[in-house]
Amino acid sequence: MEKFLIIPDLCDIETSLSIAGKYGFGFEYNDFYIPDILDDEEKAEEYIKTYKSRTLPSNCTLHGAFFDVIVFSSDRRIRETAELRIRQSLDIARRIGAKGVVFHTNHSPQLTSESYINGWHKRNAEFWSSILPEYSDIDIYMENMFDSSPDMLARLASELSSFSNFGVCLDYAHAEVFGGGADRWVETLAPYVKHVHINDNDLKDDLHLAVGDGKIDWKKFAGYYNRYFRDCTVLIEVNGAEKQERSAEFLKEIGLI
Repeated sequence: MEKFLIIPDLCDIETSLSIAGKYGFGFEYNDFYIPDILDDEEKAEEYIKTYKSRTLPSNCTLHGAFFDVIVFSSDRRIRETAELRIRQSLDIARRIGAKGVVFHTNHSPQLTSESYINGWHKRNAEFWSSILPEYSDIDIYMENMFDSSPDMLARLASELSSFSNFGVCLDYAHAEVFGGGADRWVETLAPYVKHVHINDNDLKDDLHLAVGDGKIDWKKFAGYYNRYFRDCTVLIEVNGAEKQERSAEFLKEIGLI
């Protein structure tokens, strides 16, 4: 099974397939979180058919909708739209054969009141507890985005851990930039992590550089990977063949692939 994944480029799918074949990578589809695509059934169908006309890697995931997807909103209309987008993402994943779908926590770290935090937790727990059994054939991963602490995600993951298809997607670069460093994130979330996103940055901005081109300590990540994440899928979350191959070669140099 392909443990490491790349983002395929539908406009240059043969190159993406070539890189996947060369390194033994799977795909994480990034075409179907865009609202305009989700609202255009013909375009979405075209994308799905184009992918399925090729011999795809056996282990693939999909990034679900996340723009303004607020399942914990106090506005019923917004919650309804969020549910629509999530269901669209999961239904497309079924059709294209993706084994897991990534969604974001989407809370604002600037809002720290107890009522906001408890409301986020309660509504998320209720929502995902209804969705997870319905899509039991698909893993659903919750990814940290602008989160400044792992505590909210860890609390939710603990409550949802009884569902075998729930897991955390640890975005290691987000933890370094927005979360004050990845160490506490790894130690707190390791029991729940099933999927990991990696790319590089300057430890200030979320730059999505090729792995090895920034300031993240990848030897430390390798230690975490070998201790906690060897059974997880790992997306090399960079766009473009050149950055994907450069990342792959760096990961080979440090013994991860």
